[in-house]
Amino acid sequence: MKNSILLIIVSLSMLLFSCNQVQNKPEKKVIVRISPKKLSYTLENTKDWLSKNQADSIKLGIIFATNRVDKTTVSQLDSIIVPADFSGDIVYYLPFPLEVKALQDVDKIILFSYPTQTFGAYENGNLVYAGPTSMGRAKDVTPTGLFFTNWKAEKTTSTFNDEWDLKWNFNIENKLGVGFHEYKLPGYPASHSCLRLLEKDAKFLYNWADQWVVNKKEVVTAQGTPVIVFGAYNFDENKPWLQLVKDPKALQLSENDIENQVSPFLSRISKEQKTRLSLDK
Repeated sequence: MKNSILLIIVSLSMLLFSCNQVQNKPEKKVIVRISPKKLSYTLENTKDWLSKNQADSIKLGIIFATNRVDKTTVSQLDSIIVPADFSGDIVYYLPFPLEVKALQDVDKIILFSYPTQTFGAYENGNLVYAGPTSMGRAKDVTPTGLFFTNWKAEKTTSTFNDEWDLKWNFNIENKLGVGFHEYKLPGYPASHSCLRLLEKDAKFLYNWADQWVVNKKEVVTAQGTPVIVFGAYNFDENKPWLQLVKDPKALQLSENDIENQVSPFLSRISKEQKTRLSLDK
């Protein structure tokens, strides 16, 4: 009889422990998206296309993303890449995979692809946001590797030219003065090593990413959101997204591609994430 009671107590304890584990496990974020019925592209005259579609904000947003431009610079292009179908969410016109299992234990991370001039933001392995960028020009390439978001400012002055105002700036390399912020996207890598973004994208990352934690002695006690910049841009070739006309999947990054880029840094990212969580408790 005593053995039976003991067995029941042990079983209940194991059940409660199991339930607590399930309750404490973060729920997988469900994102409902609409994919385009057809993904193909044509090269069209910019002036002609804009004259017919300049009032359509949804189409314009996709055009900005696929051509890596903003509303000011798009008209300066002779021709633009135009999707045949604009019915999908913007992530389908950009190269990042919707899910990366290797990142499922990473709360937040931002990935910048130099070859495709795009970025993707992930939460626990799920792509939550993506957009175009303009990274460092040939003379001032953006450094690659693992970084963390440091300090941020809604408006600051460029360290390269004090006449340049940088809005929604988030620093990722304090000594070199590298960060991501809103600035002109001309359709090619043109920055002085920073990562330029559309205004709406810069605002999103500004509010979404975390700053570092600094104590009263100005010592960093916890890092911000991890940022990985990877790959290289071939400045001697045509814009890589022009390939989309012949092959709409030419720039696609597979889950395996992303895993290969992030794997060398996962142990460091995990360590910094645990440190930050311990401070939040």
